[in-house]
Order: sequence, then structure tokens, then C-alpha cells
Amino acid sequence: MGSRKKQMAEAIKAEKKQIAFAKLNNCPTSPRKMRLVADLIRGEKAEKALSILRFSPKEASRRLEKLVLSAIANWQAKNEDADIEQADLFIKEIRVDGGTMLKRLRPAPQGRAHRIRKRSNHVTVVVDSLNKTQS
Repeated sequence: MGSRKKQMAEAIKAEKKQIAFAKLNNCPTSPRKMRLVADLIRGEKAEKALSILRFSPKEASRRLEKLVLSAIANWQAKNEDADIEQADLFIKEIRVDGGTMLKRLRPAPQGRAHRIRKRSNHVTVVVDSLNKTQS
């Protein structure tokens, strides 16, 4: 590895250590359904995002609520000295990517078969403090 490439890799690694995030892999919900809920909380403050998810009737909101709580806990672990109430946490980034797909066959009339695709997704939530970004 070249010296510039190694320096850049170390800089990226140091940046990632400062970011508080949580990941949910292979969630058995289609990415489209998960994105509908993720779009509701993108850019919102953490408390408001949790209340939106808590009162949303969609099934994907339950999983996202746990994930946001995990991201907040990860932020708290990285910043032990900081106070959560004064930090003004917000959802900096939320990304929903397609995961693995289970392919099944369902019998259809006249000896045919229809393919059933059971989709899954990967969700990444990044939480950051408003006070830190402004100062």
C-alpha cells in the first residue's frame, strides 16, 4: 500500500471512530416498506424521531425504533462526559439498502410456477449532536 493511500485510510478510520451509528442487517422487510418509514425520521431530532416511530402503525417502525435507540446508546458510549439532553441529538443519516433475497416457487395453474421473492434489507442509522456541529 502506498503512503498516501495508507494515510487516507488511517484518516477515514479515525473519522469513523468519532461517528455513532447502528446497523441492522438482513431485516426481513422489503427495502421499499422500510424506506417509507425511514423517510419520516430523516433529519429529525432523536426525541421527535422516537415519538414518530412509536406511534406509527407500520411494522417496520418497531425495528427502526430499536435501531435508533441503539444508535443513541452508541453515541452515549463514545461521549461519556456529554449529556444527552444538552447534546440535541438528531438523525444525521439513515440508509436503507437491499439485502439478500430468498427465492421460492409457488404453484400456479396449468402446471406452471410463479417465483416469490422474499426481500430483506440492511439499515444504517448515524446519530450526531447539533451542538458539536455548530461549534
